[in-house]
Amino acid sequence: MIDIVEANGARVVEANGVHIPKIGFGTFQLEPAVARARVRDALVTGYRHIDTAQIYDNEEAVGAGIRDSGVPREEILVTTKVWVDRFRDGDLQRSAEESLKRLGLDDVDLLLLHWPNPDVPLAESVGALNDARRRGLTRHIGVSNFTVALVREAVAESDAPLVTNQVEYHPYLAQDALREELARQDMALTAYCPLGQGRIFHEGVIRRIARTHGKEPGQVVLRWQYEQPGVAAIPRTSKAERVHSNFDIFDFELSDSEMGEIACLARADGRIINPAGRAPAWDNPG
Repeated sequence: MIDIVEANGARVVEANGVHIPKIGFGTFQLEPAVARARVRDALVTGYRHIDTAQIYDNEEAVGAGIRDSGVPREEILVTTKVWVDRFRDGDLQRSAEESLKRLGLDDVDLLLLHWPNPDVPLAESVGALNDARRRGLTRHIGVSNFTVALVREAVAESDAPLVTNQVEYHPYLAQDALREELARQDMALTAYCPLGQGRIFHEGVIRRIARTHGKEPGQVVLRWQYEQPGVAAIPRTSKAERVHSNFDIFDFELSDSEMGEIACLARADGRIINPAGRAPAWDNPG
């Protein structure tokens, strides 16, 4: 699992043979009309990685935004995620078909298990995920919110390579053990909440580095993730101007010392997304 530069100059993560753009656009908590507009804006701006999920209730709008953009489908990596109540064999495949109908697509590039579900054997869920791939509903498969132990179990149960684990990751939340395991498995880490929902913008270290480079704090944080091998980020915003600014991170670089200073912001209470009754026993409790 390495970062490479494609012919068009874009940097991607190559994970088990799949090229994942390192900066994508997330749609968590975006109402349908906003999701449609911002997906279109993102693709026109230059993003080529769009993330949604069944539980977001905006797949139809995301598909419309993709069509509105005029960007050819083959240029876009589209991810959706199966919700935990559809993890049984047969039901998972039907849920994927329903997602494709809502998206208006023949297939997605990545289909992920959204959270672990201990009520359904992982072997059954991963087997169904593989079957969805064999049926042509998705080109590739992966997981989300999985720990090191769950990643190892899922990899062992899967016939096809798993491409990514989508998890919360930002400077307040270290994911060192998970990143190391994903690297061993040739999987990418896709970071959701990469900006820590804005909580990190007032950190003195971030603001100082931003001033040094003439950039905004959010751009510094996204650049920090962009420069990490094997990491892709999917910032989400409802504001058109933020769609553009979050993508304007390619004209500066962080020094090794700046990268280290930002990494040192990790703290024990850094985790934001930790739903009771659904979250696994995290590697980093946070």
